Amino acid sequence: MAMVPLASMGNYFHIYDFRVKEGCEAQFIELFNEFDYSDTNPMHKSAAQVKDGVLVQDTEDSRHFWLIAEWSDIEEHARIRRMLVDMKPAFVSLIEGGKFVPDYGKIVSSTPEHILNQ
Repeated sequence: MAMVPLASMGNYFHIYDFRVKEGCEAQFIELFNEFDYSDTNPMHKSAAQVKDGVLVQDTEDSRHFWLIAEWSDIEEHARIRRMLVDMKPAFVSLIEGGKFVPDYGKIVSSTPEHILNQ
């Protein structure tokens, strides 16, 4: 099996780190998927989104989630995120504290091509 890097140097991850309200985990995932994979999600229409996001649930705390994706331009992501705030997707109402704001990280190391090709 050929290896592929998780991300490319110079790009960015957005990392949302949040908890959902008690007992709402399954409903949150359902509403998130319903919105995320719909035609109304403006994130998926941007060329700056390099790799589609993944929603990750903590194995130790089922109410704790991360949403991670790779982007080439974090200013573009932030611009589109402001559009999402105005859209008020239903899944956001299930987030504890209502805060759905990412941290951004620049990818500064990624497996070199010659290693991947071994």
